[in-house]
Amino acid sequence: MPSRLTECLSEPALNATIPSDSRLDLVNHWLAKLPASFELAIETLRPASSDASFRRYFRLDSSVYGTLIVMDAPPPQEDCRPFIDICKRLQASGVNVPVILAENPEQGLLLLSDLGTQTYFARLQEQPGDAEIESLYRGAIDSLIRVQQAPAEGLPLFDQATLLAELSVFEEWYLNRHHGVTLTDTERNTLSQIFQTLTAHNTAQAQVLVHRDYHSPNLMLPTADKQQPGIIDFQDARLGPISYDLASLLLDARTTWDEARQLDWGIRYWEQARRAGLPVPDDFAVLHQDYEWMGLQRNLRILGVFSRLNHRDGKDWYLAHLPRLNAYVRQVCGRYRPFTPLLRILDRVDQITPTAGYTF
Repeated sequence: MPSRLTECLSEPALNATIPSDSRLDLVNHWLAKLPASFELAIETLRPASSDASFRRYFRLDSSVYGTLIVMDAPPPQEDCRPFIDICKRLQASGVNVPVILAENPEQGLLLLSDLGTQTYFARLQEQPGDAEIESLYRGAIDSLIRVQQAPAEGLPLFDQATLLAELSVFEEWYLNRHHGVTLTDTERNTLSQIFQTLTAHNTAQAQVLVHRDYHSPNLMLPTADKQQPGIIDFQDARLGPISYDLASLLLDARTTWDEARQLDWGIRYWEQARRAGLPVPDDFAVLHQDYEWMGLQRNLRILGVFSRLNHRDGKDWYLAHLPRLNAYVRQVCGRYRPFTPLLRILDRVDQITPTAGYTF
């Protein structure tokens, strides 16, 4: 996930500079050859994001458009053609995504409209009031409905094998490497059975286009001329379980939402999805279990990924999110009997004495 994550597209400091490299020379050369009608001020090119793996983004000024974004996705490490494909699918569904003004997929370069400088995540750090939060997340739910109505034919399938493979990082990096805990053979077999049960349930859901990281860092605040949030980082979209993006939104790895708010937004989504004709369950209780189980799978994986980013890549700031992820995982494990053994493993890791809880 974080290997393709765009943490934010905020405006950098005025004195920000870009180290010279061959890709930067290529970007400047390509921009210089674009139509003069764009009225690009190439000398204003500046960094626009961080932590995007090989992919990076720049912002530059234009007398016509105000500001624009350049995506630099160097082949063969990155391929911007999936971005182009998914962008067109989402635009057809009315989602507020960047407009592609110029493209050179062979060189890995795109010129995009600018969706703004502040993500939901950045705005939430400023502690806005409840009314603003509700407005933002109603917009996010509206946009999610549009995302799920987008054409998904031909997309790779987010199947059980994929979900199972993603979960391997939980034991390797979160349990073994981060906590120094080695599972017994019995615990490892139990965990494998839990993962089979979890992923079988999740992949039995109805299938729609799945963004895969539909959460606060990838939602841009609506601009003055837009009612919907801007949606970014969608290039890895798949055909997958309908609850996946809802789980990403409600059990956000970077933002803590209590269960009352999760339920309120979950019900609002369910009501709108039914009106839109999306294949959600007729009973909200079923959807509630679906997105909690999906959120469990997702957050177990992220515990492993964030631990790996710390220990392998030296990005220790990801550790700040582990307690939140742990709490989300415990929320689900404590509610459903099949996950009680996983809760016992977490208790051993966290040196917590088990307590009784409700299960269904």
